[in-house]
Amino acid sequence: MQGAHAAAVVAATRTWLERAVIGLQLCPFARAVYVNEQVRYVVSDAPNTAALRAELERELRTLIQTDASVVDTTLLIHPQVLTDFLAYNDFLDVAEATVEALGLSGVVQIASFHPAYQFAGTTSDDVTNFTNRSPYPMLHLLREASVSRAVEAFPDTPNIYQRNLETMRRLGAQGWAALSLEAPAREASAREASAREASAGPTE
Repeated sequence: MQGAHAAAVVAATRTWLERAVIGLQLCPFARAVYVNEQVRYVVSDAPNTAALRAELERELRTLIQTDASVVDTTLLIHPQVLTDFLAYNDFLDVAEATVEALGLSGVVQIASFHPAYQFAGTTSDDVTNFTNRSPYPMLHLLREASVSRAVEAFPDTPNIYQRNLETMRRLGAQGWAALSLEAPAREASAREASAREASAGPTE
């Protein structure tokens, strides 16, 4: 992906981490690796799922071959593929199979984030879905050992999920919108659509 576009994607992702994931304390483990610059950001230009799977495999290998003090976790961001949430959700099975095929079950786990994330049993506009909504589709590669250490250090871990739901309900959709986490590319698309509608004028 071209440098300027990739930089904008990473910038939007970092803003989401700062304002939502860390700022709202959705993940109490995130601050340390973020502040210590142990997060690897990879902006994929994969045009299809086959290419994304190959890139996922490369990034899994890179993660386990790199010292955790340098890269503790990886965000594989893929703006051009799996923009539809149902397709993304289906791909998670492929991602897990890739982890297993590399013999990394119990070593690396994958967390899922998507702009249209929707938990089972919720409507698309349910504000609790926003706990897992990110500016772009992405796969979060986590070291199991790091997760285990973080859980041991944070005694309230079992209550994180419920607390996050309560945080979102208090914040509400307007509060989330006020965080200004929309991806630049999607903001531009929305502005262009509005401009086209305005130039078309009222229809009879």
